Amino acid sequence: MQNNQEDEIQTTSHQPHDHDVNDNDWSNYKDSDVMQQHSAILEQDAAKFPFVGDKEPLSSLANEYKSGSPILLEKIEVLSKEYAGIRRTRGDGNCFFRSFMFSYLEHIIESQDKAEVERIKTSVEKCRKTLQSLGYADFTFEDFFSLFIEQLESVLQGNEDSISHDELIVRSRDQSVSDYGYYAVVMFFRFVTSGEIKKRSEFFEPFILGLSNTTVEQFCKTSVEPMGEESDHVHITALSDALGVPIRVVYLDRSSCDNGSVSVNHHDFVPVSDDTPNDKTSGSGSETNPFIVLLYRPGHYDILYKK
Repeated sequence: MQNNQEDEIQTTSHQPHDHDVNDNDWSNYKDSDVMQQHSAILEQDAAKFPFVGDKEPLSSLANEYKSGSPILLEKIEVLSKEYAGIRRTRGDGNCFFRSFMFSYLEHIIESQDKAEVERIKTSVEKCRKTLQSLGYADFTFEDFFSLFIEQLESVLQGNEDSISHDELIVRSRDQSVSDYGYYAVVMFFRFVTSGEIKKRSEFFEPFILGLSNTTVEQFCKTSVEPMGEESDHVHITALSDALGVPIRVVYLDRSSCDNGSVSVNHHDFVPVSDDTPNDKTSGSGSETNPFIVLLYRPGHYDILYKK
């Protein structure tokens, strides 16, 4: 899978920008001071953008790069043949989990797929038992699991607490809801991801060593469970496998094809089943059609909508 995280893409004010260090006299600052100042600036910029934005036409993405790399505009043109819209999420380090969460709940509210809800409830119960078997105390994760089930049941119509699609969007942006309910659901996904990685540590260990040169335990403690930590293919694989939900990630970067043509790479994360060996590899997308499609630009995930 190509992440191409080294690619740097210039964006507009939709997402946080790096600030020009010349705006400040850094000569008297230590490296730690500079990093702290930079992090504070990014956090302030991120807070100006809603947790989940409006659904926009894909042309709005092209507008970001009018004065940027021509290859990105060409790739967006390729994307427009299959995708109609984009929904942006706040660039605060939780964008993958938040994009997954909103896209999944949106799918359920539109499809009213009760069988899928029952299936994922079964998966959630397995995840709960996994954490218990790993030695997690119930009180450390139980509230997060309960909040996810509540959110899930609220998007099924016919219940006393059912919500509409518009209410789902409002909830996703409400500061009081996001600070607790949506914080809790993001933490639910982080615990599920951590539990899956630890449960299958032998499978994930080589990838983790390649990413961070740390142990599985340390990786989960520092890069999975804390809020605001960015996600990579290890997180996505683990979450997809744990919940049984396929995820397609489309990559928008400045890489070019060997034959000179312009194409857009994507990778489908296909869930491993209980009877599938741990050494499985994710599919290329030829036999899957995930309903969750995320757009990845180095360091950030948004939601894509098919035509």
